[in-house]
Amino acid sequence: MPYITEGEPKPIGSYPDSGIDVLIVGTGLAGLTAAIECRRKGHTVRILEKCPDINTQGDMYFMGLSATKFFKHWPEMAKEYDEISLHNSWLATYKHDGELVIPPLKVAERLREAGLDPGTPPGLFQMRPLVYRMYIRQVGRLGIPITFNKKVVDYYEDLKREVAGVITEDGERYEAHVVIAADGVGSKAQKLLGGQVRAMKSGRAMWRAAFDIRYLDQKPELKKFFSMHIPEGGGKPEPIVRTWLGPGTYAMQLTRPDTVIWIMNHDVTGSEKESWTHTVESDEVLRNMDNKVPTPWAPELKELIKLTPPKTIINFELFWRNPQPKWASPGGRVVNIGDAAHSFLPASGNGATQAIEDAVSLASCLQIGGWDNVPQSVRAHVRMRFIRNACAQKLGFFNAELLQDTDWKNAKVDYRNAQPRMPRWVWQHDPEKYAYEVYDQVVLNMKRGIPFNKDFEVPPNYPPGYKYEPWKIEDIMEALRAGKKVELGAGDWS
Repeated sequence: MPYITEGEPKPIGSYPDSGIDVLIVGTGLAGLTAAIECRRKGHTVRILEKCPDINTQGDMYFMGLSATKFFKHWPEMAKEYDEISLHNSWLATYKHDGELVIPPLKVAERLREAGLDPGTPPGLFQMRPLVYRMYIRQVGRLGIPITFNKKVVDYYEDLKREVAGVITEDGERYEAHVVIAADGVGSKAQKLLGGQVRAMKSGRAMWRAAFDIRYLDQKPELKKFFSMHIPEGGGKPEPIVRTWLGPGTYAMQLTRPDTVIWIMNHDVTGSEKESWTHTVESDEVLRNMDNKVPTPWAPELKELIKLTPPKTIINFELFWRNPQPKWASPGGRVVNIGDAAHSFLPASGNGATQAIEDAVSLASCLQIGGWDNVPQSVRAHVRMRFIRNACAQKLGFFNAELLQDTDWKNAKVDYRNAQPRMPRWVWQHDPEKYAYEVYDQVVLNMKRGIPFNKDFEVPPNYPPGYKYEPWKIEDIMEALRAGKKVELGAGDWS
């Protein structure tokens, strides 16, 4: 199990009852991880969800190693994660028109060439439905109560009574010692936190689809093209991720034993929404996909889109939101995590990873500080997490530029010039271990009045040598329009 790291497992029951009552709003990865980790750390947990059930739909995303290290404490989850993971996978890269530029190469070989351990990859592509079902089963085993159909419309805190709470659409109130707002972008908690960030239209969206591989039986030649990879000399078919890179766009396709997934970045068409349930049909995709490219997209990809079943293709609009450090309420009793605190571009490969890291970090900080120090622990957690996330967000723009403006001449010489950057400071991090190592120093420096961006006594969990300077997406886009590259800043981002 390559995602299980060193360190002694501390399963449920390893920590005493903390006396901290935690209310979580939202059942995304951040909320579900916070629920199971808070329970393990001795906190009492309840969850509110606005929908009638937990949404397990979706396609694929990247889960970094730093987000799966806590599985060592949960043997059932570790076993199931191993079973649903892509082992012995391959990568191939094409130009958008179908020209194969980088032939299939095993991920293990790419890691070995980079001087990394092939048995411990920086992360894995995962199927969202499989991961969510794994989480739901774990929450069920723990008996954590989830109350559905409770749409939260407001947050508050009462410092005299040392509680925070929420108000639902039907006027009900729920209170706890700390409220974790894991309710996604546009969280209603941002009004209380003072960290409301205006969403800016990016002019971009993602078509995304996942469906049963048996649909390919209609086209034998197409099924052969999109089949799992068979190594030279034969052997068992293995998963393969295919990437098509074009000017201002990119697409990815993953073949698993039972599922085909494809995604494509594109200019807005007018039908997109920031919603995981909004779908369009294949004829709309085919009608628009060639609009902004000099030559048509690969015919194989078009045929795959034609075969995509109805009500399957999600057209998800991408918004940009500037990083902001106000994740906690003035009294430290309400805190945003995951997308509610920091949204990511798909090219970052960091959205799911950082959401899970947030949850692990916060549960740990609350355990360290104890019932008497909930606000302190919340603020310490935010201080540990903000700069790291701001760096990861900026890295997403760097990777998006690489994918959408590929230097094919250099890519043919070295395939690494056509693959997103995944620095060691991202995937080698252990958010739980880090919290226990730096909590006391972080709290001391907060009490001494040292600003978070001037705190150089705490070991960084972001690029070594980096010094945080506020940045805005508007400045990045202005530089790109002027033909300049995304500047990541000082420090080791390699």
